[in-house]
Amino acid sequence: MTMDVMTKVIPESETRPDISHDGGDRERFAHYVQKDKITESAVTGMPVIALCGKVWVPNRDPKKFPVCPECQKIYDEMLS
Repeated sequence: MTMDVMTKVIPESETRPDISHDGGDRERFAHYVQKDKITESAVTGMPVIALCGKVWVPNRDPKKFPVCPECQKIYDEMLS
């Protein structure tokens, strides 16, 4: 019995995380990210991933923005 196996090369753009701004909505919030990841990002410049899925390189003071409702909901669920 032989099986035909197809191989597909996925363009690099399809394998990268979506770092779009979702129309800007997520840019208005401070997001929850593991503290060690924030520190690592500050040193390496690598993006972080928030609980809500937003991917970005932190560069602003989160205290100036309200907490992302989606991150807050996920965080609360993790604590319960």
